Amino acid sequence: MNEIGLGYGRQSIKFTFDDRLTILSVDRADEKPLTDIEIGSALDSPIASSPLDELINPDDSVLLVVSDATRPTGSAQVINLIVRRLIQAGIAVNNLAIIFATGIHRPVTPEERVELLTQFIVQRVRTFDHDPYNRGSLVSLGATETGIPVEVNKALTEFSKTILLGGVNFHYFAGFTGGRKSICPGLASAETIERTHMLALDFERGGRKAGVGTGLLDGNAVNEQCERVAELVRPTFGINTVVDELKRVVRVYCGDWRLAHRTGCDSYLNDHSVAIQTRRELVIVSCGGFPHDINLIQAHKALEMASYACNDGGSIILLAECRDGFGRADFLKWFESTDSVELEQRLVEKYEVNGQTAWSLLTKAERFHVQLVSDLEQDDVRRMRMEPARNLEEAMKRAGDYQSGFIMPRGAAVLPRLTS
Repeated sequence: MNEIGLGYGRQSIKFTFDDRLTILSVDRADEKPLTDIEIGSALDSPIASSPLDELINPDDSVLLVVSDATRPTGSAQVINLIVRRLIQAGIAVNNLAIIFATGIHRPVTPEERVELLTQFIVQRVRTFDHDPYNRGSLVSLGATETGIPVEVNKALTEFSKTILLGGVNFHYFAGFTGGRKSICPGLASAETIERTHMLALDFERGGRKAGVGTGLLDGNAVNEQCERVAELVRPTFGINTVVDELKRVVRVYCGDWRLAHRTGCDSYLNDHSVAIQTRRELVIVSCGGFPHDINLIQAHKALEMASYACNDGGSIILLAECRDGFGRADFLKWFESTDSVELEQRLVEKYEVNGQTAWSLLTKAERFHVQLVSDLEQDDVRRMRMEPARNLEEAMKRAGDYQSGFIMPRGAAVLPRLTS
């Protein structure tokens, strides 16, 4: 028998299993967290850009864009290094500010600010949240060539230099996180977010639009339009990190906001894809713990990855604490639909970003027997067409006998790819 720890919130669930189950993970045993000196070396040798120190003048004002608590990026370490460099370059502290690229997520809590930035930074540098619904905090930069209005946080026009910090990970329809997502959806208006994200769906033929999906950038309409929005902002410098299971920075790609991100994505796809010969009848998937399972909308990303490794009609057991609930108070309304076809029609009539996540989740609940181990109310889980389980042992008993299966301990960070 074998044993593994599976992340659940800030805890680890011990699971004992036999040889019928295979662990799907990437072997990064030799990968160590980067030191401050190593990150500094990356800043000194950026991709397709002059070093940051040469891009900043003492009379500049600098806006640092940081992800919220749903995106582990190693920001506490990196932002401390960046702030020190900027001050050494002659930037006054009162000419520095940090904005949290929350998109349509909730605001960052005081406790999260400290965890994301450290108490030292929070006490010294002004921080604030983006609000995509507050018209007074937004500015229009025109429109993309396809007519999408480009409305972003006006702070992007009030500072002379903008530095983006994001994390590279898979995204189920934007291809990857990081890079341009710090601007759109991170600092965009609700309308701009909606208009770019709805490009993921094919409203004429149904389902996802061709070219849209996990690990895809070229030909991905969502990625391309988000890049168009970022182009109009013209960020000064981009920093993209890759973190390990302990949320420590193990790789950093910095420089030109677009090319550094693309380099990081290419490397991540190569390093975090796992070849499988066949799909199997059972997949046990953990989001990897907090913050990947902070709410159901985030946890869905691990379910997406598990779907690539499971037979149609098979069983998926998803471990996701969901301490913040669904991620949106109105998320459940989408499951009033009879099935995914009806839900998709509702999106055609009135699109909402989180309705697309609900549709994607429901299509999986229809294809697979999905059991959810979480802190959500059992009746709410059933409304979403999943079966609630109190713990992993109960879910395994319900799964019944099986010939073979997979365990995905960091679900959102591994892409199963069929070799045949």
